[in-house]
Amino acid sequence: MVEDFEHCYRAVQSRDPRFDGWFFTAVTTTGIFCRPSCPARTPHRSHVRFYPSAAAAHEAGFRACLRCRPDVAPGSPEWNTRADVAARAMRLVADGIVDREGVGGLARRLGYSPRQLQRLLLAEAGAGPAAIARVQRAQTARVLIETTDLPMADVAFGAGFSSVRQFNDTVRELLGRSPTTLRRRCRHGSTENAPGGSHGAPAGARLSLRLAYRRPMACEALLGFLGARAVEGVETFDGHVYARTLRLPHGHGVVSLEPADDHVVASLSLTDLRDLAVAVSRCRRLLDLDADPEAVDAALAEDALLRPLVGSTPGMRVPGAVDGFEIAVRAILGQQVSVAAARSVAAGLTAGLGEVLEPGLGTDPALARLFPDAAAICGASDEQLATSAVRRAALRALAQEVAGGSMLIDPGADPAVVAAGPPRGAGHRAVERGLRGTASPRRPRCLRPGRSRGAPSRRAAGTSGHAGGRARARIEVAAVARLRDGAPVGFRLARGRAAWHDGGGSMTARSGPAPGTARLVVQSPIGPLSLDGDEETVTHLHLANTGAWEAGSSPGRLPAALAAGGAQLAEYFARRRREFSLPLAPTGTAFQMSVWHALSGIPYGETVTYGELARRVGRPAAVRAVGQANGANPLPIFYPCHRVVAAGGGLGGYGGGLDAKRALLGLEATPPR
Repeated sequence: MVEDFEHCYRAVQSRDPRFDGWFFTAVTTTGIFCRPSCPARTPHRSHVRFYPSAAAAHEAGFRACLRCRPDVAPGSPEWNTRADVAARAMRLVADGIVDREGVGGLARRLGYSPRQLQRLLLAEAGAGPAAIARVQRAQTARVLIETTDLPMADVAFGAGFSSVRQFNDTVRELLGRSPTTLRRRCRHGSTENAPGGSHGAPAGARLSLRLAYRRPMACEALLGFLGARAVEGVETFDGHVYARTLRLPHGHGVVSLEPADDHVVASLSLTDLRDLAVAVSRCRRLLDLDADPEAVDAALAEDALLRPLVGSTPGMRVPGAVDGFEIAVRAILGQQVSVAAARSVAAGLTAGLGEVLEPGLGTDPALARLFPDAAAICGASDEQLATSAVRRAALRALAQEVAGGSMLIDPGADPAVVAAGPPRGAGHRAVERGLRGTASPRRPRCLRPGRSRGAPSRRAAGTSGHAGGRARARIEVAAVARLRDGAPVGFRLARGRAAWHDGGGSMTARSGPAPGTARLVVQSPIGPLSLDGDEETVTHLHLANTGAWEAGSSPGRLPAALAAGGAQLAEYFARRRREFSLPLAPTGTAFQMSVWHALSGIPYGETVTYGELARRVGRPAAVRAVGQANGANPLPIFYPCHRVVAAGGGLGGYGGGLDAKRALLGLEATPPR
């Protein structure tokens, strides 16, 4: 939503906390950036800039506001609901992979070059992976500075910095104060927005932090769910506080999570302070703290049966996991048995194979072990895996895949790759559960093996209607007239059926590409155009050679928005229309949306270069990213990406082919009728 200045500015004017984490507000006159709900006086619109991430604001030269503390705002829920490379990269950065393996290690995990990954994150988050990790290190350092009495050198290395000098320079640059000034201010100043609640804690003591979330949140229901499934030795729940052990990259830890008025208090004991940021990230995933509860409640309330339940318990979250392999194992153990039986088997597995925690870590003696890792399960005997033969086989197959490195069940896992490789049956379903627990979307339809992004599943290709009763129709129209020759083509509706005509022509209806949508296919001078939409909006326009989806036949009705889109396309190709006035509803990232809306500003019959388009969206250095967004345009012609050409005078690329681009530019060069 960053590309929509008016919506963002209205959110800032209203100080609506629901938008915290979705975007950040930078003020050019003060050089600081804030969360939308900052209580400071609203700046004039001419002095405001909006950024998709805190790292993007830092890269633009702004520092964090000391009053509203944007660095402790909830994260954007967008990164937990997407399965593309940018979202997987953001989740891995939060899990500390850049600090451990560098940008090169992150790129290898994702199968991209560092340069390409840099371009992708610049386009999506406004900053590269190194800059995002740098901001995360500064936030971790701030927590350690303000909540412990550790020497600054220990804080520097615990936060992930390679030297004390780098630590000092980064804190001064990003936070606007030296580390000693921050600690002195925290001791003597207000602690209203401090990240923790135990100032002055001695070295080695428990760290207490506040984990922010968007209201409402059904904390009791969520923690009760986790407590009902707590594994003895690994987890405890006393009816209010949930606690568990953690396996972390540099060591082990124990965390207790206690709900408060507008946050969750996380008390952490760690064997290595370098794991602080990773532990916080995993606790946030466990409790789904970055979710947008109002959007979730609104979607659930559309169902008549769920509506009263949503009203009685708003803010439901989806429980996650601190370890993908652990939740996958527990999913195998828990299939077709009761919760109590699954807990018993998991407790026995932990008692026999779980690693014992270091003495003195945490205050609860009931938290004594870590959940077994993949290597331990690979070497376990049948007696130690006290379950059925089928489950033992699934556990061993899963553990061997994970221990051998051929399968990764973590926040950066590609659901399509993982789903293609796990053992079938219990193990296969368990891996899907593990992906959900680590915030990787559960094998979304667009990422299932053998299907390109955006293609529907077989179930969606059926010919029956959906629960709402709206017909899923695909309308295919054969226009006899040759629009290139200027022959008149009209549109009519008769008996609920649609037809294009010029004295001839016909119509057939077929099942649509998704529930509640329809497809209109029209012959045009550049080949058949497939238009997707419903009664209210137009969502896609597929060009002739982009592989528009096909399906079997079934009668249907032409929705109003498609009817208007078809009529305006006919007028455009007949050179009787220069601009479109349609309810368009494309789906894309904030940066892509800004590029597509900028395309609408290119006048009919004129062209601009990719560099000029990048300047128009305020990102003059992101020419390649603008070109990629241009190529991902779901509504070509309506958003006229054919009017963007190469700087050297060439046509550049086009999804429909250069012949189609040349024809469209030639059509617009002809004087309109």
